[in-house]
Amino acid sequence: MTAPARHNLPLPGTSFVGRERDLSDLLRLLGSSRSVTLCGADGIGKTRLALRVAEQSTVSFPDGVWIADLTDVRTPLEVHARIAEAVGVVEEPGLPLGVTVTEALRDRRLLLVLDSCEHIADEVIAVGETLLTECPALSVLLTSEVPVRLTGGTVWRVPAMALPVVPRNAPPPDPADAESVRLFLDRARARDPRFTATGPELDAVATLCDLSGGVPLGIEVLGARAPEEGIAALTEGLRAHLASPVFQPGPGQAVSRSDVLPLVLDFVYRGLPEPERVLLRRLSVFRGWDLELAEQVCADESLPESAILDLLTSLLDRSLITVTGEFEGRVRYRLPEAVRRFAQERLVASGESETIQERLLTRMLSLAEDLGQRLESSRSMPWSERDSGRQRVIAEYDTLRSLLRWSLQKGAAEPGLRLCVSLVAHWVSHNNYSEGAHWMDRLLALEETAKAPSRARALVGRAQLARVRRDHELALEAGEEGLRLCREAGDDAFVRTCLSLLALVEVRERNLDRASVRVEEALRLCREAGDLWGEAIALGCRAALVCQQGDYPTADHHYNAALTLLRGIDHRWGVGVTLMNQARAAETNDDLITADRCYREALDTQRLIGAVSEEARCLAGIGRVAHAQGHTSQAYDYLSEGLLLSHASGQRAEAARSLVSLARVAFGSGLREPACRLAGAATALRSRIGLPEPEAPWPFTDEERGRRRRRQLVVWWEQGHALSQFEAVREAELLAEESRRPTPRRRTRPQPPAAAKPAPVPPSPESASPGKLLTRRELEIAQLVSTGKSNPEIARTLFITSSTAARHVANINRKMGFNSRTQISAWIKRHRSG
Repeated sequence: MTAPARHNLPLPGTSFVGRERDLSDLLRLLGSSRSVTLCGADGIGKTRLALRVAEQSTVSFPDGVWIADLTDVRTPLEVHARIAEAVGVVEEPGLPLGVTVTEALRDRRLLLVLDSCEHIADEVIAVGETLLTECPALSVLLTSEVPVRLTGGTVWRVPAMALPVVPRNAPPPDPADAESVRLFLDRARARDPRFTATGPELDAVATLCDLSGGVPLGIEVLGARAPEEGIAALTEGLRAHLASPVFQPGPGQAVSRSDVLPLVLDFVYRGLPEPERVLLRRLSVFRGWDLELAEQVCADESLPESAILDLLTSLLDRSLITVTGEFEGRVRYRLPEAVRRFAQERLVASGESETIQERLLTRMLSLAEDLGQRLESSRSMPWSERDSGRQRVIAEYDTLRSLLRWSLQKGAAEPGLRLCVSLVAHWVSHNNYSEGAHWMDRLLALEETAKAPSRARALVGRAQLARVRRDHELALEAGEEGLRLCREAGDDAFVRTCLSLLALVEVRERNLDRASVRVEEALRLCREAGDLWGEAIALGCRAALVCQQGDYPTADHHYNAALTLLRGIDHRWGVGVTLMNQARAAETNDDLITADRCYREALDTQRLIGAVSEEARCLAGIGRVAHAQGHTSQAYDYLSEGLLLSHASGQRAEAARSLVSLARVAFGSGLREPACRLAGAATALRSRIGLPEPEAPWPFTDEERGRRRRRQLVVWWEQGHALSQFEAVREAELLAEESRRPTPRRRTRPQPPAAAKPAPVPPSPESASPGKLLTRRELEIAQLVSTGKSNPEIARTLFITSSTAARHVANINRKMGFNSRTQISAWIKRHRSG
């Protein structure tokens, strides 16, 4: 109950007013129904109410409450991509994203909020039905203008906000008690804290709320205008506007409540100064923006750049735009969707739509291409500067998606392909392979593509996505064509990129002769051009090649040369990827010291970058190496942490590998039953993702020759084979926890006397130097302990998790025979003074 809530819910920009009864009823309904759809007209407050329900439901869903915005989504793949992004699931190479999402959520008890489903109702129904069927503990809360009915679900029609009701034979109620009036007054006071309303004015406010149909968005924008115009003038003006014959459906007919919001917005829009009207409609091209973007895209001779800030502030005060947070110290804004659609209509009517879209496209192309240039630049620069482009693309990704769709709809192949080429680095580094392939394939299929100058680079980018998705046939086909076209166009940079790409694919396909030709040409061209980044990539390819040829020492030399180049330009992402490749090669060739060093350094790098799946692989690698070195306790700790991360991010292949590694550790400790159960569970998991399934009791097939004992191993293995992934992960977690208990409490089967090993004697703290006995990371942590830092403070200093810091402290205590941080501190200080 006291644990921090797990969610990705945005911070509300305004207070939540009213809806007390709706909120109470929905919370009860969500407790009894796994699917609830909030249905209602545009601006009725569906999203705000859903967010409030979700905020108050976090205690009921231990695996979190997660929202996915489907406003711009058009395909099932995009639905799955938004859900994966929301819940932290990473795409599995070579497997459908929808399957990965479903399997990752199968045993989680969470609430998934799918916002704005009306335009993609059929696709949402298909995805929702699958999730509800396959994930029995998952609940779904949807918002839609039309009913979206899932099996066994409930459709809740969101009503207009309550207006003052005059009861019969009773004194008139206080209008200030009605939730619609309360909302109006709240937004008016947000605009001007001194705003007050007298009794007659409260009656006029009630009239305004009634004229707006009780629609919250209409009430908000009217309330924000009240301090400026006055309640009486506002009431008369709105009444006259709605009475205009232009807006009447027919003779004697009134505008329905569901259709009144656009008329209210039109009334407010007409009352804006002309510069604010111009800016509002131009802002409709964004899905989110900051001041700099607004100045670059919306300003021109008629709207000076120097005026944008004041105009934005005014629109914010009028509740026509909202603040969504900050990025790199810059305030981020967004238009409510109903306002954005209204403003977009006005932009089209003004004849400026194409011009502003082109300006936005030009700016976004510059931003996205800057990402590629920074990530692949050979210029030495701080990682923070190089990474800022990557972070900026993340912040603007919704707008970039909208531009890809706009390019596709317009048949504009060239700008669309340029965007795709620039986003390949983003898609690869964030494991969004399928989404990237989806956009590239559709744009490459356009008629204009054959003449597009960017087609050659796009084919190279498509080959990169195919490689990381392990579609080697497509990677070779697209890469060969892209290489030919890049050579013809004299595009030397992409020729070098494509050669290294094709070399790596040939290595994976074990076409070593062809790979050797490719990589040597790539190296030669990179060195001639002074391309340090490209040279480092080519050296990594050469290392992978010679490693497959059986020459590990030479491979290690090439990896070190690549790392020297990458560290020289402070390219953390490249360093992390290269270290992981070097660590795997070292582990395969029993160079455990190098493997441990590389995995640990790569772990720090991946945590800095925020690459969860790679972080899990590093943790598992450290655990395997620790087991090979005889450090059983460390092996349990690292392997179990890596397993939990792989499980949480949906990486089933890596989770299966960690289960097998934990099984080996347990078997070596005499825990045969849990070892065989984990091994069986890992085999079943491998089978579910299409990997070969060895026979029971793999990997302990040759461990027991006696028929009876071997049969027992098989029985345990088959029991594990029947476990779900969640059950297997839970068993592994319990096994790791049990390994941390004092030895007498463990439920272990003792080893035969011949296999028993004497317990290691801790070195003497008096004679042992910390630098000789501790790893580099352990020494850093011990020195921070000696300064009095707590585990959270150590974690913040070293960019690691608090649990990792605690584990290192525990390792130091075990290694030295200590039992307190005070002893660590005294030992460090004694040798420091000596």
